[in-house]
Amino acid sequence: MIHQYKLNGYNIVLDVYSGSVHSVDDLAYDVIEMYKSNSREGIVSALLKKYKNNPEITADEVNDCIDDVQELEAKGKLFAEDKYENLAFDFKSRNTVIKALCLHIAHTCNLNCEYCFASQGKYHGDRALMSFEVGKRAIDFLVENSGSRVNLEVDFFGGEPLMNFDVVKQIVAYARSIEKEKNKNFRFTLTTNGMLINDDVIEFANKECHNVVLSLDGRKKVHDSLRKTVGGKGSYDIIVPKFQKFVKKRGDKNYYVRGTYTHNNTDFTNDIFHMADLGFTELSMEPVVCAPDDPYALTYDDLPVLFEQYEILAKEMLKREKEGKPITFYHYMIDLTGGPCIYKRISGCGSGTEYMAVTPWGELYPCHQFVGDPKYSLGNIYDGVTNREIQNEFKLCNAYARPDCKKCWARLYCSGGCAANAYHSSGSIKGVYEYGCQLFKKRMECAIMMKVAQSCN
Repeated sequence: MIHQYKLNGYNIVLDVYSGSVHSVDDLAYDVIEMYKSNSREGIVSALLKKYKNNPEITADEVNDCIDDVQELEAKGKLFAEDKYENLAFDFKSRNTVIKALCLHIAHTCNLNCEYCFASQGKYHGDRALMSFEVGKRAIDFLVENSGSRVNLEVDFFGGEPLMNFDVVKQIVAYARSIEKEKNKNFRFTLTTNGMLINDDVIEFANKECHNVVLSLDGRKKVHDSLRKTVGGKGSYDIIVPKFQKFVKKRGDKNYYVRGTYTHNNTDFTNDIFHMADLGFTELSMEPVVCAPDDPYALTYDDLPVLFEQYEILAKEMLKREKEGKPITFYHYMIDLTGGPCIYKRISGCGSGTEYMAVTPWGELYPCHQFVGDPKYSLGNIYDGVTNREIQNEFKLCNAYARPDCKKCWARLYCSGGCAANAYHSSGSIKGVYEYGCQLFKKRMECAIMMKVAQSCN
Protein backbone atom coordinates (compact mmCIF):
# COMPACT_ATOMS: atom_id res chain seq x y z
CA MET A 1 0.00 0.00 0.00
CA ILE A 2 1.29 3.43 -1.00
CA HIS A 3 0.26 6.83 0.39
CA GLN A 4 1.33 9.90 -1.57
CA TYR A 5 0.87 13.56 -0.67
CA LYS A 6 2.40 16.99 -1.18
CA LEU A 7 3.13 19.25 1.78
CA ASN A 8 5.38 22.24 2.43
CA GLY A 9 7.11 21.87 -0.95
CA TYR A 10 7.84 18.15 -0.52
CA ASN A 11 6.51 15.26 -2.60
CA ILE A 12 6.21 12.47 -0.05
CA VAL A 13 5.66 8.79 -0.74
CA LEU A 14 5.01 6.43 2.16
CA ASP A 15 5.25 2.70 1.64
CA VAL A 16 2.91 1.55 4.37
CA TYR A 17 4.06 -2.00 5.07
CA SER A 18 7.82 -1.46 4.86
CA GLY A 19 7.58 1.92 6.61
CA SER A 20 9.84 3.46 3.98
CA VAL A 21 9.41 7.19 3.36
CA HIS A 22 10.59 8.71 0.08
CA SER A 23 10.95 12.40 -0.77
CA VAL A 24 10.90 12.56 -4.57
CA ASP A 25 10.75 14.98 -7.49
CA ASP A 26 7.64 15.58 -9.56
CA LEU A 27 8.51 12.97 -12.17
CA ALA A 28 9.14 10.18 -9.68
CA TYR A 29 5.98 11.13 -7.80
CA ASP A 30 3.95 10.71 -11.01
CA VAL A 31 5.68 7.48 -12.00
CA ILE A 32 4.96 5.91 -8.61
CA GLU A 33 1.34 7.03 -8.83
CA MET A 34 0.91 5.39 -12.26
CA TYR A 35 3.22 2.41 -11.75
CA LYS A 36 0.75 -0.30 -10.74
CA SER A 37 -2.10 0.60 -13.07
CA ASN A 38 -0.27 1.38 -16.33
CA SER A 39 2.21 -0.28 -18.67
CA ARG A 40 5.70 1.13 -19.08
CA GLU A 41 4.73 2.44 -22.51
CA GLY A 42 1.60 4.03 -21.10
CA ILE A 43 3.55 5.77 -18.32
CA VAL A 44 6.16 7.11 -20.73
CA SER A 45 3.55 8.37 -23.17
CA ALA A 46 1.41 10.05 -20.51
CA LEU A 47 4.33 11.76 -18.76
CA LEU A 48 5.97 12.99 -21.94
CA LYS A 49 2.66 14.62 -22.73
CA LYS A 50 2.35 16.10 -19.23
CA TYR A 51 5.91 17.48 -19.25
CA LYS A 52 6.01 18.48 -22.93
CA ASN A 53 7.21 21.97 -21.98
CA ASN A 54 10.07 20.62 -19.91
CA PRO A 55 13.00 19.68 -22.21
CA GLU A 56 14.74 17.79 -19.38
CA ILE A 57 11.99 15.17 -19.27
CA THR A 58 12.79 12.72 -22.06
CA ALA A 59 11.71 9.16 -22.72
CA ASP A 60 15.05 7.96 -21.37
CA GLU A 61 14.55 10.00 -18.21
CA VAL A 62 11.09 8.50 -17.63
CA ASN A 63 12.38 4.97 -18.30
CA ASP A 64 15.26 5.48 -15.87
CA CYS A 65 12.77 6.60 -13.25
CA ILE A 66 10.63 3.52 -13.86
CA ASP A 67 13.75 1.36 -13.44
CA ASP A 68 14.47 3.06 -10.11
CA VAL A 69 10.95 2.33 -8.93
CA GLN A 70 11.29 -1.30 -9.99
CA GLU A 71 14.53 -1.56 -8.03
CA LEU A 72 12.91 -0.12 -4.90
CA GLU A 73 10.02 -2.55 -5.32
CA ALA A 74 12.45 -5.47 -5.57
CA LYS A 75 14.16 -4.32 -2.37
CA GLY A 76 10.81 -4.16 -0.55
CA LYS A 77 10.86 -0.38 -0.13
CA LEU A 78 7.94 0.33 -2.44
CA PHE A 79 4.71 -1.64 -2.87
CA ALA A 80 5.71 -4.01 -0.07
CA GLU A 81 3.22 -6.74 0.73
CA ASP A 82 1.24 -6.83 3.96
CA LYS A 83 2.97 -9.53 5.99
CA TYR A 84 1.04 -8.85 9.14
CA GLU A 85 -2.64 -9.41 8.37
CA ASN A 86 -2.59 -13.16 9.08
CA LEU A 87 -0.58 -12.59 12.24
CA ALA A 88 -2.74 -9.86 13.73
CA PHE A 89 -5.12 -12.01 15.72
CA ASP A 90 -2.34 -14.33 16.87
CA PHE A 91 -0.52 -11.27 18.23
CA LYS A 92 -3.53 -10.22 20.26
CA SER A 93 -4.33 -13.77 21.40
CA ARG A 94 -0.97 -14.08 23.09
CA ASN A 95 -0.91 -14.42 26.83
CA THR A 96 -0.51 -10.83 28.01
CA VAL A 97 0.64 -9.46 31.32
CA ILE A 98 -0.54 -6.24 32.92
CA LYS A 99 2.13 -3.55 32.71
CA ALA A 100 0.23 -0.39 33.66
CA LEU A 101 -2.59 0.82 35.89
CA CYS A 102 -4.43 4.12 35.91
CA LEU A 103 -5.37 4.74 39.53
CA HIS A 104 -8.45 6.90 39.93
CA ILE A 105 -7.17 8.33 43.14
CA ALA A 106 -9.95 10.90 43.34
CA HIS A 107 -13.44 10.83 41.85
CA THR A 108 -13.89 14.48 42.66
CA CYS A 109 -12.51 17.72 41.30
CA ASN A 110 -12.02 21.34 42.28
CA LEU A 111 -12.79 22.58 38.77
CA ASN A 112 -16.05 22.44 36.85
CA CYS A 113 -14.87 22.06 33.25
CA GLU A 114 -17.82 21.99 30.88
CA TYR A 115 -16.37 19.43 28.46
CA CYS A 116 -15.20 16.98 31.15
CA PHE A 117 -15.90 13.41 29.98
CA ALA A 118 -15.69 12.34 33.63
CA SER A 119 -18.68 14.44 34.69
CA GLN A 120 -16.52 16.83 36.73
CA GLY A 121 -14.58 13.92 38.17
CA LYS A 122 -17.53 11.87 39.42
CA TYR A 123 -17.71 9.54 36.39
CA HIS A 124 -21.50 9.72 36.56
CA GLY A 125 -21.44 8.23 40.07
CA ASP A 126 -20.69 9.35 43.60
CA ARG A 127 -17.72 11.44 44.61
CA ALA A 128 -15.05 9.27 46.22
CA LEU A 129 -11.41 9.20 47.28
CA MET A 130 -9.25 6.08 47.01
CA SER A 131 -8.02 4.82 50.36
CA PHE A 132 -4.42 3.76 50.91
CA GLU A 133 -5.63 0.18 51.46
CA VAL A 134 -7.19 0.10 47.97
CA GLY A 135 -4.12 1.74 46.44
CA LYS A 136 -1.80 -0.72 48.16
CA ARG A 137 -3.84 -3.65 46.90
CA ALA A 138 -3.78 -2.15 43.38
CA ILE A 139 0.03 -2.10 43.48
CA ASP A 140 0.08 -5.71 44.67
CA PHE A 141 -2.39 -6.66 41.93
CA LEU A 142 -0.12 -5.07 39.31
CA VAL A 143 2.95 -6.90 40.63
CA GLU A 144 1.09 -10.23 40.78
CA ASN A 145 -0.13 -9.90 37.19
CA SER A 146 2.97 -8.43 35.55
CA GLY A 147 4.85 -11.68 35.07
CA SER A 148 8.56 -11.17 34.49
CA ARG A 149 8.13 -7.61 33.28
CA VAL A 150 10.35 -5.26 35.30
CA ASN A 151 9.18 -1.77 34.30
CA LEU A 152 5.63 -1.01 35.49
CA GLU A 153 3.62 2.17 34.95
CA VAL A 154 1.20 3.74 37.43
CA ASP A 155 -0.79 6.86 36.54
CA PHE A 156 -2.44 8.98 39.24
CA PHE A 157 -5.63 10.26 37.69
CA GLY A 158 -8.97 11.76 38.60
CA GLY A 159 -10.93 13.95 38.91
CA GLU A 160 -8.08 15.84 40.48
CA PRO A 161 -5.52 13.50 42.10
CA LEU A 162 -4.00 16.23 44.27
CA MET A 163 -7.25 16.30 46.24
CA ASN A 164 -6.00 12.99 47.64
CA PHE A 165 -2.30 13.83 47.71
CA ASP A 166 -1.50 12.15 51.03
CA VAL A 167 -2.68 8.81 49.67
CA VAL A 168 -0.69 9.36 46.45
CA LYS A 169 2.44 9.74 48.58
CA GLN A 170 1.60 6.68 50.66
CA ILE A 171 1.06 4.52 47.57
CA VAL A 172 4.35 5.65 46.03
CA ALA A 173 6.20 4.96 49.27
CA TYR A 174 4.72 1.47 49.44
CA ALA A 175 5.60 0.71 45.81
CA ARG A 176 9.18 1.91 46.35
CA SER A 177 9.46 -0.28 49.46
CA ILE A 178 8.81 -3.48 47.48
CA GLU A 179 10.68 -2.68 44.25
CA LYS A 180 13.89 -4.50 45.14
CA GLU A 181 12.16 -7.52 46.65
CA LYS A 182 9.81 -7.94 43.69
CA ASN A 183 12.39 -7.01 41.03
CA LYS A 184 10.17 -4.22 39.70
CA ASN A 185 10.76 -0.63 38.67
CA PHE A 186 7.75 1.66 39.09
CA ARG A 187 7.36 4.73 36.91
CA PHE A 188 4.68 7.14 38.12
CA THR A 189 2.75 9.76 36.18
CA LEU A 190 0.60 12.50 37.71
CA THR A 191 -2.10 14.37 35.79
CA THR A 192 -3.23 17.62 37.42
CA ASN A 193 -5.23 20.76 36.75
CA GLY A 194 -2.70 22.64 38.86
CA MET A 195 -5.02 24.26 41.37
CA LEU A 196 -3.34 22.57 44.37
CA ILE A 197 0.28 22.67 43.21
CA ASN A 198 2.59 23.92 45.96
CA ASP A 199 6.22 23.44 46.96
CA ASP A 200 5.48 20.06 48.53
CA VAL A 201 3.82 18.81 45.34
CA ILE A 202 6.66 20.12 43.19
CA GLU A 203 9.33 18.49 45.36
CA PHE A 204 7.47 15.17 45.44
CA ALA A 205 6.70 15.08 41.71
CA ASN A 206 10.24 15.98 40.74
CA LYS A 207 11.57 13.20 42.94
CA GLU A 208 9.05 10.45 42.23
CA CYS A 209 7.19 11.08 38.97
CA HIS A 210 8.60 9.92 35.66
CA ASN A 211 6.13 12.22 33.90
CA VAL A 212 3.65 14.95 34.85
CA VAL A 213 0.74 16.15 32.74
CA LEU A 214 -0.38 19.75 33.33
CA SER A 215 -3.80 20.77 32.00
CA LEU A 216 -3.93 24.16 30.25
CA ASP A 217 -6.03 25.08 27.21
CA GLY A 218 -3.91 28.00 26.03
CA ARG A 219 -4.85 31.67 25.92
CA LYS A 220 -6.57 33.07 29.00
CA LYS A 221 -9.88 33.72 27.24
CA VAL A 222 -9.94 30.23 25.73
CA HIS A 223 -8.89 28.47 28.92
CA ASP A 224 -11.26 30.37 31.21
CA SER A 225 -14.26 29.86 28.93
CA LEU A 226 -14.51 26.15 29.78
CA ARG A 227 -12.10 25.44 32.65
CA LYS A 228 -13.82 27.19 35.54
CA THR A 229 -13.72 26.85 39.29
CA VAL A 230 -16.73 25.49 41.13
CA GLY A 231 -17.63 29.14 41.79
CA GLY A 232 -17.70 29.86 38.05
CA LYS A 233 -14.45 31.83 37.74
CA GLY A 234 -11.69 31.09 35.28
CA SER A 235 -8.66 29.18 36.56
CA TYR A 236 -5.95 30.57 34.22
CA ASP A 237 -4.55 33.20 36.57
CA ILE A 238 -4.33 30.67 39.40
CA ILE A 239 -2.60 27.83 37.59
CA VAL A 240 -0.24 29.47 35.06
CA PRO A 241 2.21 30.85 37.67
CA LYS A 242 2.11 27.46 39.43
CA PHE A 243 2.86 25.62 36.18
CA GLN A 244 5.70 28.01 35.33
CA LYS A 245 7.28 27.47 38.74
CA PHE A 246 6.76 23.72 38.46
CA VAL A 247 8.38 23.46 35.01
CA LYS A 248 11.28 25.70 36.00
CA LYS A 249 12.11 23.37 38.90
CA ARG A 250 11.42 20.24 36.83
CA GLY A 251 14.71 20.58 34.97
CA ASP A 252 15.20 17.95 32.29
CA LYS A 253 12.55 15.56 33.64
CA ASN A 254 9.53 14.62 31.56
CA TYR A 255 6.38 16.70 31.55
CA TYR A 256 3.92 18.05 29.07
CA VAL A 257 1.29 20.74 29.09
CA ARG A 258 -1.89 19.29 27.65
CA GLY A 259 -4.76 21.32 26.25
CA THR A 260 -8.10 20.63 24.61
CA TYR A 261 -9.33 22.57 21.61
CA THR A 262 -12.99 22.95 20.67
CA HIS A 263 -15.19 24.63 18.09
CA ASN A 264 -14.56 27.85 20.01
CA ASN A 265 -10.82 27.86 19.25
CA THR A 266 -10.26 26.15 15.92
CA ASP A 267 -7.25 28.49 15.63
CA PHE A 268 -5.63 26.33 18.31
CA THR A 269 -2.09 26.92 17.08
CA ASN A 270 -2.37 30.33 18.72
CA ASP A 271 -2.97 28.54 22.00
CA ILE A 272 0.02 26.27 21.46
CA PHE A 273 2.26 29.21 20.61
CA HIS A 274 0.91 31.09 23.63
CA MET A 275 1.88 28.18 25.87
CA ALA A 276 5.33 28.11 24.26
CA ASP A 277 5.69 31.83 24.94
CA LEU A 278 4.87 31.13 28.59
CA GLY A 279 7.97 28.94 28.71
CA PHE A 280 6.41 25.51 28.13
CA THR A 281 8.22 23.47 25.48
CA GLU A 282 6.59 20.02 25.83
CA LEU A 283 3.07 20.42 24.48
CA SER A 284 -0.04 18.50 23.56
CA MET A 285 -3.37 19.74 22.22
CA GLU A 286 -6.24 17.29 21.84
CA PRO A 287 -9.52 17.70 19.98
CA VAL A 288 -12.54 17.71 22.25
CA VAL A 289 -14.67 14.55 22.19
CA CYS A 290 -18.23 15.32 23.24
CA ALA A 291 -21.86 15.07 22.21
CA PRO A 292 -22.40 16.55 18.72
CA ASP A 293 -25.06 18.95 20.02
CA ASP A 294 -22.74 20.54 22.59
CA PRO A 295 -22.12 24.20 21.64
CA TYR A 296 -18.35 23.67 21.63
CA ALA A 297 -18.44 20.41 19.61
CA LEU A 298 -16.20 20.27 16.54
CA THR A 299 -18.04 20.12 13.23
CA TYR A 300 -17.15 18.78 9.80
CA ASP A 301 -17.05 22.37 8.57
CA ASP A 302 -14.16 22.87 11.02
CA LEU A 303 -12.00 20.19 9.40
CA PRO A 304 -10.37 22.33 6.65
CA VAL A 305 -9.46 24.92 9.27
CA LEU A 306 -8.03 22.28 11.59
CA PHE A 307 -6.00 20.70 8.77
CA GLU A 308 -4.52 24.11 8.00
CA GLN A 309 -3.73 24.62 11.67
CA TYR A 310 -1.77 21.38 11.85
CA GLU A 311 0.24 22.46 8.81
CA ILE A 312 0.89 25.88 10.35
CA LEU A 313 2.08 24.17 13.52
CA ALA A 314 4.48 21.84 11.68
CA LYS A 315 6.02 24.68 9.67
CA GLU A 316 6.39 26.89 12.72
CA MET A 317 8.02 24.07 14.68
CA LEU A 318 10.59 23.62 11.90
CA LYS A 319 11.22 27.37 11.94
CA ARG A 320 11.66 27.49 15.72
CA GLU A 321 13.99 24.51 15.58
CA LYS A 322 16.24 26.35 13.12
CA GLU A 323 16.19 29.37 15.42
CA GLY A 324 17.33 27.24 18.35
CA LYS A 325 13.97 27.51 20.15
CA PRO A 326 12.45 24.07 19.56
CA ILE A 327 9.14 22.90 20.97
CA THR A 328 7.85 19.34 21.14
CA PHE A 329 4.30 18.50 20.10
CA TYR A 330 3.10 15.15 21.39
CA HIS A 331 1.28 14.13 18.19
CA TYR A 332 4.28 14.88 16.00
CA MET A 333 6.60 12.56 17.94
CA ILE A 334 7.32 9.82 15.41
CA ASP A 335 10.33 7.55 14.88
CA LEU A 336 10.72 6.49 11.25
CA THR A 337 13.91 4.48 11.79
CA GLY A 338 12.86 2.40 14.79
CA GLY A 339 9.55 3.22 16.35
CA PRO A 340 7.09 0.76 17.92
CA CYS A 341 7.59 -2.91 17.12
CA ILE A 342 5.03 -4.51 14.83
CA TYR A 343 3.33 -6.09 17.86
CA LYS A 344 2.57 -2.62 19.24
CA ARG A 345 1.65 -1.27 15.80
CA ILE A 346 -1.01 -3.95 15.50
CA SER A 347 -2.22 -4.26 19.08
CA GLY A 348 -2.30 -0.59 20.04
CA CYS A 349 -2.45 0.85 23.55
CA GLY A 350 -3.26 -2.43 25.31
CA SER A 351 -6.37 -1.15 27.06
CA GLY A 352 -8.25 -3.96 28.76
CA THR A 353 -5.30 -6.33 28.43
CA GLU A 354 -1.98 -4.73 29.37
CA TYR A 355 -3.45 -1.52 30.77
CA MET A 356 -6.43 -1.03 33.10
CA ALA A 357 -8.08 1.67 35.18
CA VAL A 358 -8.83 1.19 38.88
CA THR A 359 -11.70 3.04 40.58
CA PRO A 360 -11.49 4.37 44.16
CA TRP A 361 -13.11 1.16 45.41
CA GLY A 362 -10.95 -1.18 43.33
CA GLU A 363 -13.12 -1.99 40.32
CA LEU A 364 -11.24 -2.65 37.05
CA TYR A 365 -12.09 -1.10 33.66
CA PRO A 366 -10.29 -1.27 30.30
CA CYS A 367 -9.25 2.39 30.60
CA HIS A 368 -10.33 5.64 32.23
CA GLN A 369 -12.83 6.42 29.46
CA PHE A 370 -14.88 3.30 30.22
CA VAL A 371 -15.10 3.88 33.96
CA GLY A 372 -18.70 3.98 35.16
CA ASP A 373 -20.07 1.88 32.26
CA PRO A 374 -21.17 -1.40 33.91
CA LYS A 375 -20.94 -3.28 30.60
CA TYR A 376 -17.19 -2.75 30.64
CA SER A 377 -16.45 -3.68 34.24
CA LEU A 378 -13.65 -6.26 34.05
CA GLY A 379 -13.60 -7.33 37.70
CA ASN A 380 -11.68 -5.95 40.64
CA ILE A 381 -8.22 -5.86 42.19
CA TYR A 382 -9.18 -8.52 44.74
CA ASP A 383 -10.66 -11.20 42.49
CA GLY A 384 -8.83 -10.19 39.34
CA VAL A 385 -10.32 -10.08 35.85
CA THR A 386 -13.57 -12.03 35.90
CA ASN A 387 -15.24 -10.62 32.79
CA ARG A 388 -13.12 -12.55 30.31
CA GLU A 389 -15.62 -12.05 27.49
CA ILE A 390 -15.06 -8.30 27.49
CA GLN A 391 -11.31 -8.71 27.91
CA ASN A 392 -11.21 -11.03 24.89
CA GLU A 393 -13.02 -8.36 22.87
CA PHE A 394 -10.16 -6.01 23.66
CA LYS A 395 -7.58 -8.69 22.87
CA LEU A 396 -8.99 -8.88 19.37
CA CYS A 397 -9.44 -5.14 19.02
CA ASN A 398 -6.77 -3.90 16.63
CA ALA A 399 -6.22 -2.29 13.24
CA TYR A 400 -6.99 -5.54 11.44
CA ALA A 401 -10.18 -6.22 13.40
CA ARG A 402 -11.86 -3.05 12.17
CA PRO A 403 -13.40 -3.35 8.70
CA ASP A 404 -13.27 0.43 8.24
CA CYS A 405 -9.48 0.34 8.68
CA LYS A 406 -8.85 -2.21 5.94
CA LYS A 407 -7.86 0.28 3.23
CA CYS A 408 -6.43 2.99 5.49
CA TRP A 409 -2.77 3.89 5.03
CA ALA A 410 -2.42 5.08 8.63
CA ARG A 411 -3.56 1.93 10.43
CA LEU A 412 -0.07 0.83 11.47
CA TYR A 413 0.47 4.27 13.02
CA CYS A 414 -2.80 4.49 14.97
CA SER A 415 -3.24 0.72 15.55
CA GLY A 416 -6.92 1.15 14.76
CA GLY A 417 -7.42 4.18 16.97
CA CYS A 418 -8.89 4.65 20.41
CA ALA A 419 -11.34 1.92 21.44
CA ALA A 420 -13.19 4.30 23.75
CA ASN A 421 -13.68 6.96 21.08
CA ALA A 422 -14.82 4.26 18.67
CA TYR A 423 -17.31 2.92 21.20
CA HIS A 424 -18.73 6.32 22.10
CA SER A 425 -19.13 7.36 18.46
CA SER A 426 -20.15 4.08 16.81
CA GLY A 427 -21.42 1.89 19.65
CA SER A 428 -18.66 -0.68 19.16
CA ILE A 429 -15.01 -0.83 20.21
CA LYS A 430 -14.36 -2.33 16.77
CA GLY A 431 -15.87 0.69 15.06
CA VAL A 432 -14.01 3.88 14.24
CA TYR A 433 -14.30 7.48 15.32
CA GLU A 434 -14.25 8.81 11.78
CA TYR A 435 -13.73 12.46 12.71
CA GLY A 436 -10.75 11.55 14.87
CA CYS A 437 -9.37 9.39 12.05
CA GLN A 438 -9.26 12.36 9.71
CA LEU A 439 -7.42 14.46 12.26
CA PHE A 440 -4.99 11.64 13.03
CA LYS A 441 -4.10 11.15 9.37
CA LYS A 442 -3.44 14.85 8.96
CA ARG A 443 -1.19 14.85 12.02
CA MET A 444 0.76 11.88 10.66
CA GLU A 445 1.24 13.60 7.30
CA CYS A 446 2.61 16.65 9.11
CA ALA A 447 4.83 14.58 11.40
CA ILE A 448 6.32 12.64 8.47
CA MET A 449 6.84 15.87 6.52
CA MET A 450 8.80 17.29 9.45
CA LYS A 451 11.08 14.24 9.46
CA VAL A 452 11.62 14.65 5.73
CA ALA A 453 12.41 18.34 6.16
CA GLN A 454 14.85 17.63 8.99
CA SER A 455 16.64 14.96 6.96
CA CYS A 456 16.96 17.30 3.99
CA ASN A 457 18.58 20.10 6.02
